[in-house]
Amino acid sequence: MAKDNSLMDAIVSLCKRRGFVFQSSEIYGGLRGLWDYGPLGVELKRNIKEVWWRDMITTHDELAQPEGTPSTFQMVGIESSIIMHPRVWKTSGHYDLFADQMVDCRTCKSRFRADHVATSECPQKPSKCPGEHEACDLTEPRDFNLMFETYVGALRDEENKAFLRPETAQGMFVNFKNVMDSNRVKIPFGIAQQGKSFRNEITPRNFTFRTREFEQMEMEFFCHPDESPKWYTYWRDRRFKWYTDLGIDPAKLILRDHDADELSHYSVGTADVEYAFPFCDEGEFGELEGIAHRGDFDLRSHMEGKLVREGDKLVVEKGEDGKPKYPGSGKDMTILNEETKERYVPHVIEPAAGADRTVLAFICNAYNEETVTNDKGKEETRIVMKFHPRIAPYKVGVFPLLKNKPDLVAKAREVCTLLRPHMAVFYDEGGAIGRRYRRQDEAGTPFGVTIDFDTLGEQGDELKNTVTLRDRDTMEQTRMPIGELLAFLLEKIR
Repeated sequence: MAKDNSLMDAIVSLCKRRGFVFQSSEIYGGLRGLWDYGPLGVELKRNIKEVWWRDMITTHDELAQPEGTPSTFQMVGIESSIIMHPRVWKTSGHYDLFADQMVDCRTCKSRFRADHVATSECPQKPSKCPGEHEACDLTEPRDFNLMFETYVGALRDEENKAFLRPETAQGMFVNFKNVMDSNRVKIPFGIAQQGKSFRNEITPRNFTFRTREFEQMEMEFFCHPDESPKWYTYWRDRRFKWYTDLGIDPAKLILRDHDADELSHYSVGTADVEYAFPFCDEGEFGELEGIAHRGDFDLRSHMEGKLVREGDKLVVEKGEDGKPKYPGSGKDMTILNEETKERYVPHVIEPAAGADRTVLAFICNAYNEETVTNDKGKEETRIVMKFHPRIAPYKVGVFPLLKNKPDLVAKAREVCTLLRPHMAVFYDEGGAIGRRYRRQDEAGTPFGVTIDFDTLGEQGDELKNTVTLRDRDTMEQTRMPIGELLAFLLEKIR
């Protein structure tokens, strides 16, 4: 699929108009790479996170396990702090390695990541430079650490320097033993976490795809080294299926295995779930989630010290004095098999998804423009967000046919009272019913319930206490008894 800037512009416009996403601090001119979620956006994001949590933690064992592994396994969650001990990031390698190379253009005074120079367009256009970076007057590349620095305590010195976490994963690794000791979990098991991370991106771009503050949905699955290849394949396939089950177009989604030269120094294998965003060039995709086989790198690093590769082995990096350059905690991260008396460091499989990128993918996937004929027989464009009912911001819109008829309004309020304890309901009584339908189409609300004069009816009238139920995608309308409405909607949204 070729890059479609006009489609992306339309999506960004809809996000602001309907309250999905706003520019952060917009009244002050905005702050690049930072975004706020509006009323619809925050509901959509919460729903996606809740579906992820339910599928990964609450009901994780509803799917078959890999052959030759335990028939059940445990999944638990934690919430670790955003600011962690600085040695966490030194031991993990982020302090030394978490950097991009940046260059400056002396002509247009813009700053770029060096690896983006050859393919990006110059933002200043031909007025100051030719428009292609290779023709600009660029400085030599230099390293730029992506971690945000801060200070803990009253003094701003090296002793008190700390960092905002660039990922949530390390919070699960450093709590590995705490979780095992406090919850009596056994290998294999997973620890999951959702939370904010921060990266001082040189050139944030493509709306909410690459930002400086973002939210992650990550899980670390700890298993025996001999079983890790099976678990890697299991989580690799299961995570890809999660997106298609929630309505992502399979034609726009790929599961791409990393080539050997792409793998991180610790990785045994990595695959990315990628989506064809409208801003991607022909044949290119944007990463939504990475599923990595991390071996025993993380636990062993926090136990022994920062690891580096020597030949085919990972060994503790040492300074000139022969001591570990960044020593680990010294805490025992090994597991003892009581039956075989084998002691080992577990291997880790990590599915790591970006919540904000996932939200953007579902927004892009849901956006549809259709030509329809209105009540007056004229053709018009209908914009409809075809979200899967499980993640839609509102599940149902409730509309009294006329707002100046107290009986209709009262009955509509009764229907809202019936549904609201079980789902997100949007009540709207303003404007023509057709315009109200269109507003909910743009919000992605899968069902509409209209209370009309037939709902009030006469005693014994077969249409009394029935409502008009409208389907967002087909626009078909059917009559349904109010008494059957809740059960019908619950089945659809769950």
